[in-house]
Amino acid sequence: MLSYRLKTGDTIGMIAPAGPVKKEKLEQSFSFFENMGLRIKLGQHVYDQYGYLAGKDTHRLADFHQMVADRNIKAIIFARGGYGTGRFIDKLDMELIKKNPKIIWGYSDITFLHTAIRQATGLITFHGPMPASDMVKKDFDTLSSQLFRQLFGPTNLIYSESISPLTVYREGEATGSIVGGNLSLLVQTIGTPYEIVTKDKLLFIEDIGEEPYRVDGMMNQLRLAGKLKDAAGIIIGDFAEAEPKVQPSLRMEEVWKHYFRNYTKPVVAGFRIGHCFPHFSIPLGAKATLSSRTKTLQLSPGVR
Repeated sequence: MLSYRLKTGDTIGMIAPAGPVKKEKLEQSFSFFENMGLRIKLGQHVYDQYGYLAGKDTHRLADFHQMVADRNIKAIIFARGGYGTGRFIDKLDMELIKKNPKIIWGYSDITFLHTAIRQATGLITFHGPMPASDMVKKDFDTLSSQLFRQLFGPTNLIYSESISPLTVYREGEATGSIVGGNLSLLVQTIGTPYEIVTKDKLLFIEDIGEEPYRVDGMMNQLRLAGKLKDAAGIIIGDFAEAEPKVQPSLRMEEVWKHYFRNYTKPVVAGFRIGHCFPHFSIPLGAKATLSSRTKTLQLSPGVR
């Protein structure tokens, strides 16, 4: 299900469903959206703090539901990730979301929301950089900025080696809906009612701060749960700050080779999607084609 595109003059809602937000950082991001002709409405509890959370679960959930129900809000942009969306995932009003389909944008801990909402409602959501954690950084680049424009009209996206070098671990071409996100969050869904479904899908993974042995363990859990076997292909995004502290260690490349040496579907790595710049924003749930021959990922539009 596609949400309606943004137009100049539209209002976007900003909330913090996970970690606490620094007011000065979020405010620095406002000009980015205002320069595109958008208005901003903040959630009532966006600056709350409760330990490592942006306020109590009930308040963060209420902010989300209020933004979904507000007909004047055309997109919900999450201020930052961190931790916490899984704590209220079972309280989401999926019928409300179905009746009010709108753009939902974020990544990292937001993976739990992306997965649960897509699988319950069919809504395409967006994996992209967030205001308080990414857009205010000096490294926030032109490509990362320009990709936000896909929300203003149906846009076919193509990722090629003109953006970054890509490594092929298994040859092939596959087409399917692109699903996934942060690897550690995807693993957290296993065994819950929100378990990631990868059957005939292109599975995308990324993460930050996870050493090779940790990634190895999470990949093994996906393997044992049948998620790798079910997938039509694998898209390996950015694994930032992954240098091993435990020695001796396997290299990340050796981890990938272990899990995909006998794989019969395309596996391509090196996509700058995740905790990195440029951060190539993608519509999760949209139809996509991964090709090892052309070393490209082609994605259908995420809005109508």
